[in-house]
Amino acid sequence: MRIDIISVLPEILESPFNHSIIKRAKNKGLAEIHVHNLRDYSEDKHRRVDDYSFGKGAGMVMAIQPIEKAIETLCSERDYDEIIFTSPDGHLFNQKEANKLSLKKNLLMICGHYKGIDQRIRDHYVTMEISVGDYVLTGGELAAAIIADSVVRLLPGVLSDETSALTDSFQDNLLSPPVYTRPAEYKNMKVPEILLSGNDKLVEDWKHEQAIERTKRMRPDLYKKYLGDE
Repeated sequence: MRIDIISVLPEILESPFNHSIIKRAKNKGLAEIHVHNLRDYSEDKHRRVDDYSFGKGAGMVMAIQPIEKAIETLCSERDYDEIIFTSPDGHLFNQKEANKLSLKKNLLMICGHYKGIDQRIRDHYVTMEISVGDYVLTGGELAAAIIADSVVRLLPGVLSDETSALTDSFQDNLLSPPVYTRPAEYKNMKVPEILLSGNDKLVEDWKHEQAIERTKRMRPDLYKKYLGDE
């Protein structure tokens, strides 16, 4: 998989993509992530990428020219399955969406800044708008990092245990069950006996019951979706 990201502040993405699982995926050749500085595509002598909003609205708007040039340049080199704009008014990102995107080959993401991007880019180029939550960030870089991380970890061969991703929270509209490790008893706090029983069937049944109970208690909205999928 290849992910290209257009950003005004590419430095923000240096750390997230050079550590942990993302770094492992890159080193294995399973994922490529390329961050492009939007200012490199500006035709302004000062490399500006924003301008005042028509209609006297507050705040600056990311200009159409550099974004259009960046998109056209990248699209001339390869075909993209999706051109994604990270936006607070996009549809809410979830695990099912991550699963779908993990099946794609090439993704292009545009990170918004200021009061957003010229609407003409959204109308003519963007194929998908994604929000990572009902709140506003300074820019779209952190949202792009979240999307990339959640998608790349699903690629075959990225995780050392490929079944791990299948038991993550939200995969079946359920939260993960509680987890424990050694020692089995610590300061009179004990691990549930069933986890020490060695009976795989009973353990799996217990985990499923715990996942349902935890989801019902902590995320009743998600629990309703689970009941609808059952």
